[in-house]
Amino acid sequence: MMKLHYAPRTCALAVHIALEESGAPYELRKVDFSQREQTSAAYLAINPKGRVPALVTDRGVLTETPAMLAFIAQSYPDARLAPLDDPWQFAQLQAFNAYLCATVHVAHAHRVRGYRWADEPSAIEAMVRKAPEVVLACFELIERTMFKGPWVIGDEYTVADAYLFTLAQWWEVDQVDPRRVPKLADHRLRVNERPAVQRALSAERG
Repeated sequence: MMKLHYAPRTCALAVHIALEESGAPYELRKVDFSQREQTSAAYLAINPKGRVPALVTDRGVLTETPAMLAFIAQSYPDARLAPLDDPWQFAQLQAFNAYLCATVHVAHAHRVRGYRWADEPSAIEAMVRKAPEVVLACFELIERTMFKGPWVIGDEYTVADAYLFTLAQWWEVDQVDPRRVPKLADHRLRVNERPAVQRALSAERG
């Protein structure tokens, strides 16, 4: 059985939702950030990056959200969480998830984890001030050019929708006004209504 190491209010929610949507048997293992458990020797033995999520499978440990989402979709094809029979569409999904991982999430991290890029307090403060503008620009780009509708890549719900929903949970703390991205705001509401999403959110609140 797979084990998902997660922390609440992190991008691990996307993988958690995908597991729920897939019907896969799995266990949750909470990593307590308040106790800096992500830096403990026990957790670093699982994920030397010291980040969440980490997905323990019978073949080893997977990290990086796009990789885990693709693995779940490919491992449980009957759940239809990715266009596995269309290489072009699957590549489009992967490109979208890569943008969320490498650009949108990093833009968010500049507001809350500026210490990763700078030591000077003034530099960190500048990143905090700039982050809302950059994060909004990312989502506006998604709204204009990347979001096909009604779901991320078109008519079918995929793991990309779970990932977009997860990062959209941070809009308010990143000072992103949902009215600036109305299609994505509607998407956030619709994804939130899915039973699998509600189960994942409820488990993480508990």
